[in-house]
Amino acid sequence: MNTLLSGGMAALLLGIQLLISQPLLAAQADYAREKRWADEITPAVLVGDPVQLRLPAGRQFLGLYAPNTKARAGLVIVHGLGVHPDWGLINVLRSQLADQGYATLSVQMPVLAAAAKGSDYPPLFPEAAERIAVAVKFLRDKGHKKVMIVSHSLGARMSNHFLNTVADPGIDAWVAIGLSGGYTKPETLKMPVLDLIGEKDLPAVLDNATRRAETIRAIPGSAQIQVPGANHFFEGMDKALVSSVRLFLDRQTR
Repeated sequence: MNTLLSGGMAALLLGIQLLISQPLLAAQADYAREKRWADEITPAVLVGDPVQLRLPAGRQFLGLYAPNTKARAGLVIVHGLGVHPDWGLINVLRSQLADQGYATLSVQMPVLAAAAKGSDYPPLFPEAAERIAVAVKFLRDKGHKKVMIVSHSLGARMSNHFLNTVADPGIDAWVAIGLSGGYTKPETLKMPVLDLIGEKDLPAVLDNATRRAETIRAIPGSAQIQVPGANHFFEGMDKALVSSVRLFLDRQTR
């Protein structure tokens, strides 16, 4: 009897350990995947230069810095789920805005395995916030008096977490493109916010659009814009995407 109880207790303890350890494993950033992204994209960068940024704990991560000698502001560009700082619309934003009066620093966010969902990522948000903070300091050290964030999808959620948790984020404006859900801790949003969405965006983005518009209505200089015909990734809508973002940013730098 005692042997059976001991065996049963051991199995129970093992089960508890597995339940506890699985979320921790799932929350571990896939740094090997991140390195593969860096090895793949850096030789093909056409606009700007790869830079190695460093977290306070010492880990390095990739940034793509495109300077502009007459920059109106420095922009931290934050990509979405499981991709890299030169992907899709992020490439469009970082390269075209650099040609239109801004210095851009597109940064690699921590990623999980390719099969991971957005709901798996919140444990990585603290490191994402650290990376954004390092990127902001990089731009400040380059002499940019104004620093703004332009973020997409999951990157917008990571940026929201950064703004929630850093006492003095040093951000002059924030562009949130395709943000799902609502703004968390809206009382921390002290800067103008552009909530940019596509007419054919994801349900999680569109279903909460009214709530987000109401949240930012009280913040001076803020706005919500829906781009006709655009989907979540603004495919085939580069001009409308960049124009919408630039018009908002230009208003913040007058």
